Amino acid sequence: MRRTVGLGLRREFLTDVLELEPQIGFWELAPENWFPRGSQAQRTLDRVREQAPLTSHGLSLSIGSPDPIDVGFVKQVKAFLDRFNIAIYSEHLSYCSAGGHLYDLLPMPFTAEAASYVAERVKQVQDIIERPLVLENVSYYANFGGELSELEFINQVAEEADCKLLLDVNNVFVNSVNHRYNAHDFIRSLPSARISYGHIAGHSEEYDDLFVDTHGADVKQEVWQLLAFAYECHGIFPTVLERDFNIPPLTQLLQEADKVVSCQTNYERRDVKAVSTDPA
Repeated sequence: MRRTVGLGLRREFLTDVLELEPQIGFWELAPENWFPRGSQAQRTLDRVREQAPLTSHGLSLSIGSPDPIDVGFVKQVKAFLDRFNIAIYSEHLSYCSAGGHLYDLLPMPFTAEAASYVAERVKQVQDIIERPLVLENVSYYANFGGELSELEFINQVAEEADCKLLLDVNNVFVNSVNHRYNAHDFIRSLPSARISYGHIAGHSEEYDDLFVDTHGADVKQEVWQLLAFAYECHGIFPTVLERDFNIPPLTQLLQEADKVVSCQTNYERRDVKAVSTDPA
């Protein structure tokens, strides 16, 4: 398994991880899922990171919330990152709180004012965690309108905040169907230098024009093809296979993660072939 291919670490197969020591490039986890679990959980994570590095993908930062940044929470995240030597902290370009927790990831209005607002909050978080904050493009099912496109909004936030991006390929695909835009143009127009890593996952197709990012199924062929295109545009970036529901045995997930390896290998082969046939 390549070092550039990761899996989301889930409690459903944690025992197998410890016993089988699977070959995986890295594990991704949500810090807040581990905060309340005590010293035994810390020892477990120490055993896991002996096998492969850890990266983190948060759930409750709520970077776009109208509420002030929860500085105490962010400091808790930083202590966790430091304790387990985690270089990357990623989160969703959305919000999940407004006068209380909303238990969902809600999209931002795509306006220049909102982008600047988020960028200032990103800077505040980055100052505390002493690392870049990596923001994920999210799936959304209602468009609140605004003067910017989704792509323009993301690029403005990244530029003003000087932060990194997490390219979720499945979210691009789902949004392109639900909101009728060209997924290839979207991916092509992202700034390569800001892409820290990526996600790929399965989704459900409720109707012809309504796809839902469930993380509860195998990755569809169209999404694999879009991942290959993303590598062609931006080069190979570390990529996590996400699975949050209907979780199969770890061995089955590892087989699906091997498809990420295949995408990366195929890109490298085409790249080497292009170089070898270049008359220059």
